[in-house]
Amino acid sequence: MTDPLSSAASSAPAVPHARTEPLPLPPASAPPSPEGAELGDELKDAYWSTWDGEASRTSMWKIFAKLPAIIHRVLAMAWRADARATLAVIVLQLGSAAMAAFGLLASIGVLQALFAQGATPDRIRAAFPSLALVAGLLMFRAVLDAGVALYQARLTPKIRRIVEMDFLRLAAHVRLEAVDDANWADDSNRANDRGLYYARQSITQIMELASALLGLIGAASVLTVLHPLLLPLLLASVIPQGLASVRSARMRFLSQVRYSTLQRRIRLFTWLLLDRDSAAELRSSTAQAALLGEHERIARRIEEEDTRLGRAEARTSLFGRAVGGVATGLTYAALAWMTIVGWLPLASGGGAVLAIRASQGTLTRIVLATHYVYEHALWVSDLYTFLEKCRTLLPRRTGHAAPSQVKTVSVRNVAYIYPDGKKPALNGVSLELDAGSTVAFVGANGSGKSTMSKLIAGLYEPTSGSITWDGTDVLTMDAESVQAQVAMVLQDPVEWPLSALANITISTGTITQADPERAHQAATASGADQVIAGLRQQWTTPLSKRFKDGEELSGGNWAKFAVARGLYKDAAVLLLDEPTASMDPRAEHAAYTAVLRGRRRADRITILISHRLASVIECDRIFVFQDGRIIESGDHSSLMAQRGEYYQMFTLQAAAYQAEAPSRNGDSG
Repeated sequence: MTDPLSSAASSAPAVPHARTEPLPLPPASAPPSPEGAELGDELKDAYWSTWDGEASRTSMWKIFAKLPAIIHRVLAMAWRADARATLAVIVLQLGSAAMAAFGLLASIGVLQALFAQGATPDRIRAAFPSLALVAGLLMFRAVLDAGVALYQARLTPKIRRIVEMDFLRLAAHVRLEAVDDANWADDSNRANDRGLYYARQSITQIMELASALLGLIGAASVLTVLHPLLLPLLLASVIPQGLASVRSARMRFLSQVRYSTLQRRIRLFTWLLLDRDSAAELRSSTAQAALLGEHERIARRIEEEDTRLGRAEARTSLFGRAVGGVATGLTYAALAWMTIVGWLPLASGGGAVLAIRASQGTLTRIVLATHYVYEHALWVSDLYTFLEKCRTLLPRRTGHAAPSQVKTVSVRNVAYIYPDGKKPALNGVSLELDAGSTVAFVGANGSGKSTMSKLIAGLYEPTSGSITWDGTDVLTMDAESVQAQVAMVLQDPVEWPLSALANITISTGTITQADPERAHQAATASGADQVIAGLRQQWTTPLSKRFKDGEELSGGNWAKFAVARGLYKDAAVLLLDEPTASMDPRAEHAAYTAVLRGRRRADRITILISHRLASVIECDRIFVFQDGRIIESGDHSSLMAQRGEYYQMFTLQAAAYQAEAPSRNGDSG
């Protein structure tokens, strides 16, 4: 009697070899390109450098013109995070600036007493009240500054937390098509990496700017009170140093832009040298020398850029201080002349010197803080633009939830084109799935199986056609309620760095509460129970070596947890997309047995997607996909009888197994 598998294998069609153009040999040596060009031109304009150095390319007048809108946005963000702390910071900052101005005036009183006529002990006694006032004002200012630091320390983490939760809540819920967009990675990572960081830093920089501005205003007010001509003298003395500060700040920003690519690359090589995931191959391929050599080459270029920047800043600072010194000397000469001719008392002249010295440092703070505020605001604005974009990409909300059970899922003439696709991934697909049945989607890679599964799971919306649950179009239901009723097990499951229990129960939206009996049943059905029994802390073991007492699983064992997660969810539709590809044959057989027999439910639709056709033989119905269409459907026997695409795929796989058997028998002899 002829073996049907053998006969099927013998009649399997030959597979022609694809013809390709010969690949040219690589060059004998390829010296690294400058500034990371070997990674592609797109790296030069990567997300993290979008606004780096923008302030250095913008005029100071433009920056000052935008400051009010920037400050309003940041303060509104701070007010939302903690109104009381924001108000306290503003009031205390104003009070601190007022104490500085009053302290300067009190210092003039000290000088007046010391420069008065009379015996030295008498002049010191006369200056004592003013000295006590200066000390009191300084102490009170110190208390106010401590209050600013205290409330600012309370405020900035709240800003970070609130904005970060807004960001994550929106980004985690946007439609899958948005995540598939090639620009999504740049947008989301830019917002996460820079936007969130500078959202927290922006309030600090605005407080620094406010403090410096108030200090300068206080000093200018004191000088105006002493003599109106002192204000122009103040400007003349601080403008040269201020211009030097502007130039130095711009050079630092431009330098950051120039070697930001090198910095990114050196961080990449550092990560590869330290990361656990690359550790084994790093050592087995003895790649340490190559990576260390590239790291040192880039580090030397950064060193050269830092040295060049240091020399340029030193020259700029020397020029600014030289010109500033001349201007300050002329200012002091003007003060001396005003004192000699009697326009200004000697004590007031001394106070003017103190005010001018303080103002020079304050102006430098203003220039730097203004640059930082402007540039940080660009990142914050970019973050809020991303959040607004996320709000337009959220899943549909209709106010109607999907039912917890479904008798029939009907797909009618569905087509789907990916946003960046040129041809339909699905075209005119129709099928019907009944509760209690197990169906399979089979076909070559790219035939549309996984796309169809994502449409059924509610992750994508059809470009045309309809998907209905018991006659109700799913587009009339909240998208996330549909997703909640589909348990989807993927070929490459996420390796959650959580406990063994949480890895199973996370599909229900919580990792702190679980149904122990249900979790145990799901783990037993998938084979994960044997894995858990071998862990040091069993259910509470962290499944990641990055945590204390954590353990690492093999790909096959992770697949068991993924199947258990799908079973635990206990949804109306169970969809398994090649979940056993990394399992050994016994584990795969046990998992499919659990799904097809042991855990089969009369109220659940089970869908299997597999390239191993032996695993779908027992399915009630098999749909064969090709080029986005269903070309055959039926059970295993009827499809084999048709001798079509399914028959050819099955016999090809059978032929491979039949060919191995004689070889093994020969080896054993």
